[in-house]
Amino acid sequence: MAIYEPRIGIKQWAEADRPREKLMLHGRRHLSDAELVAILIVSGNAEESAVDLSKRILASCNQDLDALGRLSVQDLCKFRGIGEARAISIIGALELGRRRKPGSTELTKITSSQDCHQELSPVMTDLIQEEFWILLLNRANQVIAKHQVSKGGLTGTVADPKVIFKIALEHNAAYVVLAHNHPSGNLKPSEEDLQLTRKLVSAGKLLDLYILDHLIITNKSFFSFNDEGLI
Repeated sequence: MAIYEPRIGIKQWAEADRPREKLMLHGRRHLSDAELVAILIVSGNAEESAVDLSKRILASCNQDLDALGRLSVQDLCKFRGIGEARAISIIGALELGRRRKPGSTELTKITSSQDCHQELSPVMTDLIQEEFWILLLNRANQVIAKHQVSKGGLTGTVADPKVIFKIALEHNAAYVVLAHNHPSGNLKPSEEDLQLTRKLVSAGKLLDLYILDHLIITNKSFFSFNDEGLI
């Protein structure tokens, strides 16, 4: 007959081993991924400590934080002990980490499609629906703003030229970079993508608002209309 021992909660651990205390004593870099997630979820369930529950959540994602960042509130709530509030805390923390850009606060200068991708990928990867964004640049090719123009379904979204140019004019932009994601992972532009790009390039010339590029972004790569001679 199996003998079940009572669960030892985090409060019964040695102080130096508790995630919060460990962070205070040794700094954030001394904590494992599971310990950092445990800080977010605060407590576990009747059978697991917060750290054990965090380990199980990470194991379901093969220890991949990017995969964890793609889970929805509903996905996380399938784990016993994770309710909506805790799921939102995890998602919010991972999204902040994705958007964080260490280093200089100077305006980013765009010199290539790779620069555009680096600027937009934090907000355009790991999406389950298609979104259309614009990157706005000044005359020195520095980023002054980025905006979501529209959000659609799994297979497409509508980008209204009037909305795009209205936002660009409000920011006194000189140049615009268009971008949308393909959740399917397919980098090939559709005929609709090509038609929209041509339409926006032509309209931009009339307004002295030049379209520099149009990116199609997936979780793993990107396609540049400018690099491929399509602009």
